[in-house]
Amino acid sequence: MLGREDAKRMFTDNMGTPIALMLGRLGITPNALTVFGVVIAGSAAYLASIGQFWGAGAILLFSSVFDLLDGALARASGTVSSFGALLDSSIDRISEAVVFLGLLAYYLARDDNQGVVLVYLALAGSVMVSYVRARSEGLGIENKVGVMTRTERVFLMVGGLVIGHWAPVVLLAVLGVIAGLAMITTGHRLLHAAATFRKSE
Repeated sequence: MLGREDAKRMFTDNMGTPIALMLGRLGITPNALTVFGVVIAGSAAYLASIGQFWGAGAILLFSSVFDLLDGALARASGTVSSFGALLDSSIDRISEAVVFLGLLAYYLARDDNQGVVLVYLALAGSVMVSYVRARSEGLGIENKVGVMTRTERVFLMVGGLVIGHWAPVVLLAVLGVIAGLAMITTGHRLLHAAATFRKSE
């Protein structure tokens, strides 16, 4: 069965690398591509804040593809660096939070308490999933387990935004699913880390 990492690698090898090299020939650096991700996320957030969910979803889908190009360009051009990896991870977190901020602004403007709470829980869960992985890796443990990684969150959000433009309850349901499964994934990663530590003792 084709896993998420295999799918990413297949896309990068067949499409991402040629596109990335073309951008590199234009003088664009991997870090510049990474930072540009915030601009894309900001555009999606703005559209979400004014209720143009389908547009926000389309831009978010584009950004998920664009997000693979910085790493592909760094590898293809031999400019992979530790700072580049740190910058990429940081921008990913910022971009995700910015989109949630756009949704939060939308629900606050409409006094939709349910939407506000679900956005908060989805953001908190997403942050915890990423934090536990980063903290684990800082302690020497690879920790990518769980069902609600950033890839799944992005694609769920894309579907929720596009369908939610015409059926708002679907977007609320997607936020609830992201929040719930992110919390479960956080627990899964904590248990995985605990088991790994026990084995090494």
